[in-house]
Order: sequence, then C-alpha cells, then structure tokens
Amino acid sequence: MLYDLNIAWSPGTPAAELERTLKFAKNLGYDVVALNHIITTPIPTQPNPITNPIPLLTPPHPSYPGGSSASTTTPTTSITTTTNVSTTAPSTLPPSSKSSSSLPTTLRRATLTITDPSTTNYRLPDYARAYDLVALRPTSDKSFQWACLATAEPPALVSLDLSAHLGWHVHHRTAMAAVQRGTRFEVCYSQAFGTGSGTSGVGDVEAARQRANFIGNVQMLVRATKGRGIVLSSEARGALGLRAPADVVNLMAVWGLGPEKGFAGFGEGARAVVVNEGIKRRGFRGVVDIVKPAEGGEAARKGEAEVEEGVKTKGKKQKQQQQQQQGQGQKRKNGEAGSGGGGGGGGNASGQPVEMSKRQAKKMKKEGTQAKS
Repeated sequence: MLYDLNIAWSPGTPAAELERTLKFAKNLGYDVVALNHIITTPIPTQPNPITNPIPLLTPPHPSYPGGSSASTTTPTTSITTTTNVSTTAPSTLPPSSKSSSSLPTTLRRATLTITDPSTTNYRLPDYARAYDLVALRPTSDKSFQWACLATAEPPALVSLDLSAHLGWHVHHRTAMAAVQRGTRFEVCYSQAFGTGSGTSGVGDVEAARQRANFIGNVQMLVRATKGRGIVLSSEARGALGLRAPADVVNLMAVWGLGPEKGFAGFGEGARAVVVNEGIKRRGFRGVVDIVKPAEGGEAARKGEAEVEEGVKTKGKKQKQQQQQQQGQGQKRKNGEAGSGGGGGGGGNASGQPVEMSKRQAKKMKKEGTQAKS
C-alpha cells in the first residue's frame, strides 16, 4: 500500500476540486491519503475544546477505532466537531463521490506551526484526540530542538518548509535522536515546484529560489538522517501537484535519497506512522491493545485455571519423589560407611582409605612390640 500523508486542505477548498484531487491520487496508486489542515494562528492557552473542521469522507483506517479491513459501509460525509465552528468547509461531497472504491482511505491531519514551544506542549494531547495525525512544523532552531527532543510524547511527523531558508543547521545527533524516539521527517516534493506563476520575471526568480532552497535543505536532511526516518508526501493543493511514486523516487535519488529508502518513504515508513498513531488512539496509552476477547467466556477461564492447577500438582509430586530418592540414597551411603569403618579404622565415613600419620605409625609399632614381649 502507498501512502500520501499530506494533501493540503483549507476551509475554502471547493468540494469538486477536493473530489478531483482524491480520485487522481487513487489513480496514481495511493491507497491512503491524509487531508492536512495547517494551523498557523497562535494556539489558545485556554482549555477550550479543539475542533476538527475536516469532513470525514471514508470509513476509518483499520488501525483506528471503528476501522475494519472488511468494512463495506457507505462512507460518512458529515463533519465531526465538538463545538460550534465558523467555517465555510463543505459538509458533503457530490453524490458521485459516495463510492468508497473511487476514493482512497482518507485521514484527517493537523500541522501546527511552532514558534514558541512553551504554549504548545500541553495542548498536543487535545489535538491528538481531535485529529488522526498531528505534525509539527518548527520555524526556529529552538522550536526544532524542542520538536525533536523535548516533547511530552514524540510527534508523528516533523514537517519542515524546505522551500524556505531555514536559518539553522540540522545536526546528525538531533535528527537521529528524534528518529530513535519514533518521529519521522516529512519531505513534501511539491515544494520544489515553487509558487511562482511563471508569467513574470519576479515569479520565475522566486520559484527558482524556492527550488534551490528545497534541494539544499533536502540534501542536508538526508545527510543528517542518513536516509532513515524520512516520509515522502506531496502537500499538493490540487490534482496538478500530485506525482506518481516512481517519478518522485527517481527525483529524490538525484538529491541523495536511495531508491529503496525512497519507496520505503511511501510504504513502510508512512504505514508505520499511521499504525502507531492508530494504536495510541485504540489501545491504552499506546502500550496495551485489546485485539480480540477470549472465546468461551467463563468456561474458557475455568479450563485454563484447571490446567494450570494440574501443572502445579504434577510439579509438586515430582519434587517429592526426587526428595525421597535423595533421602534413600543418603541412608544407603551411611550404612555402607558404618559397615566398612568397623573393620580396622582404615576408612572414613564414605569408605575411602585415610592416610596414616608418622606419629600414629610409630605409636602402633611401639604397642605391637610391647605386646610381643
């Protein structure tokens, strides 16, 4: 399965354009995509409920609560929110998009632009409950260090704006520490296309500068991570921003990312992010996961208890038999030693001969001489 975990979405995205983009992603071979809502406004410090304005277009992913690989129900198209939302987001798609076979499995993702980490750390669990995926986009060296090393829980993705001048260097130790914590670095290939319109010299120059920044930042990130922990996404704002996976892998190979790791960025790496986030929401603290209840209920538990008790009883009997055999063997040895030691005192308790000292030999020789005389 191929994953594209970043398709740009905003409250003003037309329903027809969104449908066209998702269908084109399905035709290119992407089985799972994520609609990405970039949140750039300051995150409120008040404990207000976090709302999710992204419409739920398909059944949940099998890794998430309520998801099933054999689900064939009609996809839900209503927006799920907890409070009032002032937005112009489309609540439903056109009737032609209600066939789950024509759309990939859709996840809902939030990308938080981080400038001041002190106001963000304790709100991450709230966003995790409202969205399927939560990514961080640091804009400074301090926020990047925090996103990689100091978050309460490792973020699923660290998504940098590689088309802009970062202003800091991505160090190998920092990047690898984040990868070992479970964080993945996202590379959005559509950033290399630039935002210039191409109709004026200013737009062309801006697009060329963005491509140069993107290539340099990608090479720096690949060197820092040695190609590990990289997830490839599109961040496409429409169908024209999508590319086939093989084309993207070939392009990334030119910039230093090997083909094997490139395909893993669309497959295993992205799947690991989705599955881990699903387990966090389905299990208990991301550690205990209820896969299937025990069959048979109380009868099965009683049978297991009887088997366990039988094993313990058998173990006790074997231990008693071994102790009895050891006791009999010890008595037999003591009896043999007593019968052998009554002869002439030439043996010890175990029946083995004991070497006589010189003094005792002289004494016995003297006693023998006196007896003869």
